[in-house]
Amino acid sequence: MALEVEIYSRNMDLTDRIQDYVAKKVGKLDRYLPGIEEARVDVAYVKSARNAADRQVAQITVRGKGFVLRSEERADDIFAALDTALDKMQRRIERYKGKRYRGRGDGRTASDVTVDAMVEEIEEETADLGPIIARRKRFVVMPMDELEAIEQMEMLGHDNFFVFYNGKTNSINVLYRRRDGTYGLIEPMIG
Repeated sequence: MALEVEIYSRNMDLTDRIQDYVAKKVGKLDRYLPGIEEARVDVAYVKSARNAADRQVAQITVRGKGFVLRSEERADDIFAALDTALDKMQRRIERYKGKRYRGRGDGRTASDVTVDAMVEEIEEETADLGPIIARRKRFVVMPMDELEAIEQMEMLGHDNFFVFYNGKTNSINVLYRRRDGTYGLIEPMIG
């Protein structure tokens, strides 16, 4: 049985051809990772994109027990964006499976740690907070080193930054991607 796929569109018509294509291609992802419980595909047309070749956007998010994997791609054709996003998702699934089966050395698998570190979002009422804070997130942080933070950042599809607890320095750090493709690390100090 194929995986059920939720398809959402923004600023574009969701034709039967696109729906059939997405259902056929994304529905096969559970062959690579049987634990997938939910798959969501967002397709969008971004008129304000700087480059005309980046106006069609496809984002794929798969969820299962203990994991969330996301990939997003842009192209001048929605089908090309979907194909590239699917290729990226398959690579992320393979990387996730490799980590899950390798383990962590303390007897827990990476998926167990991910379950412990799952983000629990809490939206506060904004009326009491005023117009400045529109959303508040709280999440459990697990100790990790910088390389694990980079891997987690890529697996979640966070392109700009990632907040983590650095086990080596016993402090909260912010990892961010620089324009040249390298990473930067913010290590706060109490002064």
